Amino acid sequence: MTATMPRMRGPVQAASGSRLRAAARRHSPVLALFGTLKMTGFLSFLYLLSSAGDYRTKDPRFGGGAHAWDVLATWDGWWYQQIALHGYDPRLVPVPGATGLITLEGNSAAFFPLYPALMRMVMAVTGLGPYGAGLLVSILASFAAALGIYAIAERFGGRRAGLAAAGLWAVWPGSGVEWAVYSDSLYVALAAWTCHAVMARRWLTAGVLAFAAGLNRPTAAALIAGVGVAALLSLRRRENDSLRPLLAAALAPLGLLGYLLWVGDRMGDLGGYFTLQSGAWAHEFDHGRQTLEVLTSVPVGHFGGYLFAYPFADVIGVGVVLLAVALLPLLLRLRPPAVLVVHTVLTLALVLGSQQIFANVSRYLLPCFPLFLPLAVAMRRLGPLVLCTLLGIAALASGSYAGYVLFELGVP
Repeated sequence: MTATMPRMRGPVQAASGSRLRAAARRHSPVLALFGTLKMTGFLSFLYLLSSAGDYRTKDPRFGGGAHAWDVLATWDGWWYQQIALHGYDPRLVPVPGATGLITLEGNSAAFFPLYPALMRMVMAVTGLGPYGAGLLVSILASFAAALGIYAIAERFGGRRAGLAAAGLWAVWPGSGVEWAVYSDSLYVALAAWTCHAVMARRWLTAGVLAFAAGLNRPTAAALIAGVGVAALLSLRRRENDSLRPLLAAALAPLGLLGYLLWVGDRMGDLGGYFTLQSGAWAHEFDHGRQTLEVLTSVPVGHFGGYLFAYPFADVIGVGVVLLAVALLPLLLRLRPPAVLVVHTVLTLALVLGSQQIFANVSRYLLPCFPLFLPLAVAMRRLGPLVLCTLLGIAALASGSYAGYVLFELGVP
């Protein structure tokens, strides 16, 4: 038996190598296109930062720093670094004498734990600091998201549609946070592969990924609902063994619920997370009142009639909202699986139905990547040169509308 083992390894190794080469041939164009577009937009963004020089006069926590690239770890990035270094201390601390919207001091508990946990893991393994670790996690996650979006779009329009969708993920409004110390890329990667797993009927994989997504962002509630609805439809159609869809639907919400309950327990208030969001960041579900105020004010040049006005960023935000609303019926025409529809519609409802800094809406809607599908299917008719030219121009412009507008003209 011992003598035959070396002869058995040869075919196994050859088969493994063949699969790796096939995967490389299949996915390397996607990664190359996405990486080139992102680097183009990233360098354009850094050029704009350096040219303006505004970051030198700003607080290092709020869009400033000694170097242009330091901006990528400000705003929410500062909080994620603090969590990676020091962990959590959930509390509800009143602001003395507060009479306005902000009645509580900001607390790290508002930021979900998966991303800073991965930062800490990378710090331990590589020796990088929190900035480098956070950036590495985000960049790798952005490539994983591009592959997931490609895999979904390929099912609708073939390989060229998949490439177009991955390219759109690189240049979409709000994409400036994809290569920053932010959790957005990680969440979209988890959401895309969760949806793909549901579409492929890999239920346990979908449940585990949705569980992880729930530890990353509160809007994972939309993704969890998508998994649940898809599982119920699968049971109704008797497509699978009933146990696996049920397990996926049961596992999916545990990450989100577990974190919210832990925070509530530590704060002595089961709704403590939402109390903190409302009192410290004035972020709460208002059934769309804030969004409606912006949509009726910005188009007529009125920027003082709503909370947290950032004129240039708000103009971009209004355009993104109108684009999303226009693309939704085109997505429904493609008859996508329920998980994509539920995830997209509920994400739109959660984002547009909330009072928040409207300038952030372009990045809050990044998880609505299924809206890329109608454009990607239409763009598959373009030749490679035309497609790359259009996406390349968008990548150059994204340094402004997807990067500089957020980090320097708004609050990402």
